[in-house]
Amino acid sequence: MTEKRVSRWYFGGLASCGAACCTHPLDLVKVHLQTQQEVKMKMTGMAMHVVKNDGVLALYNGLSASLLRQMSYSLTRFAIYETVRDMVGSQGPMPFYQKVLLGAFGGFTGGFIGTPADMVNVRMQNDVKLPPELRRNYKNAVDGLFRVWREEGTRKLFSGATMASSRGALVTVGQLACYDQAKQLVLSTGVMRDNIFTHFISSFIAGGCATFLCQPLDVLKTRLMNSKGEYRGVLHCLTETAKLGPLAFYKGLVPAGIRLVPHTILTFLFLEQLRKYFGIKVVS
Repeated sequence: MTEKRVSRWYFGGLASCGAACCTHPLDLVKVHLQTQQEVKMKMTGMAMHVVKNDGVLALYNGLSASLLRQMSYSLTRFAIYETVRDMVGSQGPMPFYQKVLLGAFGGFTGGFIGTPADMVNVRMQNDVKLPPELRRNYKNAVDGLFRVWREEGTRKLFSGATMASSRGALVTVGQLACYDQAKQLVLSTGVMRDNIFTHFISSFIAGGCATFLCQPLDVLKTRLMNSKGEYRGVLHCLTETAKLGPLAFYKGLVPAGIRLVPHTILTFLFLEQLRKYFGIKVVS
């Protein structure tokens, strides 16, 4: 008789919040790079520009919205993926294609639910680079949600929902499905045990996969959410971005990878520790 621990449904949201607190400045720089119409600054230059103009704390603009996003978007996708995986996989590991399908469904659902918080997050992060008269100056995430609803209507809260949901599906496939599969393969070699080093390697691979898969959609999502009406829809945003050349869809790739890979690693390290010490005991 063996005993193991499985995650509680909300652990994914808590772990993602912990990771977001560490990687938020990188996410802010990524948003600034993606919303440039012309490439004027690189990652380091943009970070220095933000600090010089608005101070070090400006790197944490929108943190409240980022945490709200994690507790809606990430909590939902982790809850769906891990709950179903643990139920279906009780007799053995799920095939990879099933993990991909489950990850896509969980990520799409989480992406839709998290769209309002995601939009406010993008706007709060981008506010510091706008002229003072054009800044939205949301006090916090809740204030941002209320003002968007009051000033722009309910539909605006879900601006970019198609892109956010699609990106959520791809990120979740890259992160959760690839993490599970990488961890399974690493453990199957018999060379390493289920420890923190194994989690690090598996999450590093997952972060790289997620970055590559979702970057084009991430660029479109950011542009749509930050727009002031210049795009008529997803297709118009796509064509306008395409005019800048194919590489425009991978604008901000380096900071996206530098943010998403550490974010993925930290998320799973936090998640595994939560599972280990506070998870539900299962005897088999």
